[in-house]
Amino acid sequence: MLQGTRSALYANDRESITVTVQEVNPRSVGALIALYERAVGIYASLVNINAYHQPGVEAGKKAAGEVLVLQKRVLAVLNEASCKEPAEPLTVDEIADRCHEPEQIEMIYKIIAHMAANDRAIIAEGNCGSPRSIKVFLVECNVDELFS
Repeated sequence: MLQGTRSALYANDRESITVTVQEVNPRSVGALIALYERAVGIYASLVNINAYHQPGVEAGKKAAGEVLVLQKRVLAVLNEASCKEPAEPLTVDEIADRCHEPEQIEMIYKIIAHMAANDRAIIAEGNCGSPRSIKVFLVECNVDELFS
């Protein structure tokens, strides 16, 4: 892959460099990061742009905050359903409705899939190829650490 990429770049008059390190360790990784930080800064000054002005970064942080708020609401809905006797597994649609966020169904599915994959006390049973078939519940109700 490396040689093929290098050949393709060269054939299209695109320059590239290859950096080889003797050993991958904290010092060599840090040196590479420092090298590329400086290369970006120098190149940006040569072409007269501010490489560190990234308006999308702030928008990304705001969007991530909104996802965390939605995650907290999803967990509250699941907590309420899981603490009932008998526990009530919910579909993604039901969770979206109870969160009053039916337009966020895809995001809610991704939150659930991520938390289930990372053993965050959520069980999601069903066919991941058909997200609306999935039933979701908490392993135990009142899992306070999930809300922090």
